[in-house]
Amino acid sequence: MKTTNAFSHLTLEERRIILTGITNNSTKTAIAQTIGKDKSTVGKEIKLHRVLTHKCKMPLECNNYRKCTFGRNCTLDCPEYSPFRCSRRDRSPGACNGCSHWSRCRFDKFQYCPEDAQMDYRTTLIDSRQGVNLTVQEAKSMASVISPLLKQGHSPYQILANHPELNISEKTLYNYIESGVFRELAGITSLDLRRQVSRKLPKKKAQVYKKRKDNKYLKGRTYRDYKTYISDNPDVFVVQMDTVYNNESNGPFLQTFKFVKTGLLFAIYHEEKTSIAMKNGVDLLESILGQMLFRKYVHILLTDRGSEFSAAEAMECSPDGTRRTRVYYCDPMQSGQKGTLENKHVELRYILPKGADLRALGLNGQEDLNLAISHVNSAPVELLGGKSPLELTDFMYHDLYKKLYDFGIQQIDKDHVILKPYLLKK
Repeated sequence: MKTTNAFSHLTLEERRIILTGITNNSTKTAIAQTIGKDKSTVGKEIKLHRVLTHKCKMPLECNNYRKCTFGRNCTLDCPEYSPFRCSRRDRSPGACNGCSHWSRCRFDKFQYCPEDAQMDYRTTLIDSRQGVNLTVQEAKSMASVISPLLKQGHSPYQILANHPELNISEKTLYNYIESGVFRELAGITSLDLRRQVSRKLPKKKAQVYKKRKDNKYLKGRTYRDYKTYISDNPDVFVVQMDTVYNNESNGPFLQTFKFVKTGLLFAIYHEEKTSIAMKNGVDLLESILGQMLFRKYVHILLTDRGSEFSAAEAMECSPDGTRRTRVYYCDPMQSGQKGTLENKHVELRYILPKGADLRALGLNGQEDLNLAISHVNSAPVELLGGKSPLELTDFMYHDLYKKLYDFGIQQIDKDHVILKPYLLKK
């Protein structure tokens, strides 16, 4: 048993020992004694770095799902709802590696991987030493207090002693001033200090006034998780999602959906590119298809890691709080992981070319967008045997076709399909 590293960081070797302990169903206390750490360290390590590898298909994890008389449409007010608790997963050791009930369990499953945990640890360690953890508003508020006092001849120590609400150390304040954090906001430079202190600055001067990015929404929703889910459920319907726009400051913004099995492209018109707008777009798609068809044909949403798609939980749940789909994210800079949608964007760009003013072309609302989408979906596709996506959808999934037809997506005679910008000219 190790006893000399109680206050040092976990190593990859120790993380592998933790995995062995989880697989052998050891307690956190036993694992901690083996690696010479406190049991709380082991518990926090497992909870922080375990990954959701299998998502429960039911809206809620209920103990009575086998004998459910309500069609497994779980709600919190169901008289037979009994929350599922797993002593192995939820208490000790805290993950499902090596569980004998793995193949039979239908609830959320978490796995701990030491290599991934080590990589996350290294990323966090580097990130915590970079950047200024301030928003623009916080920097302005801090500068409004510091600036007049510096001009009155106060030292950083005196300022912080009289204003503990600033909640930073003297060293941090010196770093902010000398690296120019307040230069543009209040004109504060190192020359405003009562006595210029010769200090070595960090290699990377941090002048980014925004909070460090929170990627917790990616837990259990990475492309690797998506591949695992698809291998376990090969028959599910996948819809790829993205945004198309030319003017990031003024829009319009098109939220695109590609029904992979039919090759069908659908899009929703937005005036802004925010996570709320994209969540509302998913809500609109559900209202167009109806709850039953949405859960049938939009079982998975695969998208990129753009900030507009960061509201994963909101997109996964209907307005009534029940789960309607699963959201997964492609790896960074890997647009080819949703390549079929990217290829469909090429056809859409024939009508809406890059660099053009989309409003000037005639794209001023959902009706104009429906017209463009109708022409794109009416063009024959070689991979579909010369049929168009709309023809294939009408033949194989008529209920889906009917809902989209009622919304305004209609088949165009193939000889009258127009894939040029003049399509939208009034």
